[in-house]
Amino acid sequence: MSQFKDKTLLVTGAAGHFGRLAVAELLERGATRIVAGTRDPSQLDALAARGVEVRRLDFDDADSMAAGFAGVDRALIISTVAPNRTAQQTAAVAAAKAAGVQHLVYTSAPNARPNASVGGIADHFWTEQAIAASGLDFTLLRNHIYADMAIVAAASALASGQLFDATNGGGRNYVTRADTARTAACALLGATGKEILDMTGPAPVTQEELAALYTRLTGKPVARVGLSGEQLLGGLEAAGVPPFMAMLLVAFDLDAAAGHHAITTDTVERYSGRKPQALADFLAANRAALLA
Repeated sequence: MSQFKDKTLLVTGAAGHFGRLAVAELLERGATRIVAGTRDPSQLDALAARGVEVRRLDFDDADSMAAGFAGVDRALIISTVAPNRTAQQTAAVAAAKAAGVQHLVYTSAPNARPNASVGGIADHFWTEQAIAASGLDFTLLRNHIYADMAIVAAASALASGQLFDATNGGGRNYVTRADTARTAACALLGATGKEILDMTGPAPVTQEELAALYTRLTGKPVARVGLSGEQLLGGLEAAGVPPFMAMLLVAFDLDAAAGHHAITTDTVERYSGRKPQALADFLAANRAALLA
């Protein structure tokens, strides 16, 4: 699925973890005209040495977006993490259209909707709306929660022996960042038409099951503690999590409680040709990080 490997393919946010993985996949699959967009081109000297064109591209800078999208055929817009990301991303979509980009791949979130109560998830809804209204072809990849986040959550859970959540026992279909980045790169190389796709792991996992995984892999007992959304938000903010991120994390938990994260799709395998890695296997492979 590499019919567009000789087109000019842009990856925004290419200096980030996701972006670097996506560019690496494009190189691995033989893409010949890769553009890596980043706010700081000096971070991508290694990619430039491999023949990747590096451009300054800042979603808060209209001039850099005009230059960054110039001559690009297909673009992967990696969602930002900022309080103004609706403005950032809709501006990027407009710049892509003005530059003549033909197809957009965007990293969205499950059940994107405009409700004020869902925090940063609403940003994905408005970005999806902007992409749909642009008239361009698109592949909207609604990434479910990263398995990598289970490593982040492990530190406090293992230290306290408690895993706090507001999922009400609902399952979350964790997918690794590597699987999603590879899939996004493959969509950039081969997707056509207009599609909205959920990107999931192989099966939902409850927080009770996650606590048991922590215990089995580390030997340290961890118990799951259910909270309300308000209680979880207060705990995250008290721990110093920035308000925007705290609201986003709570919104993800509440969506899991409503069943929105318990679905399973074949999107990863369909585009990348690989089955998604299960959360248990991912954590086992990263056991050292759990114990750090």
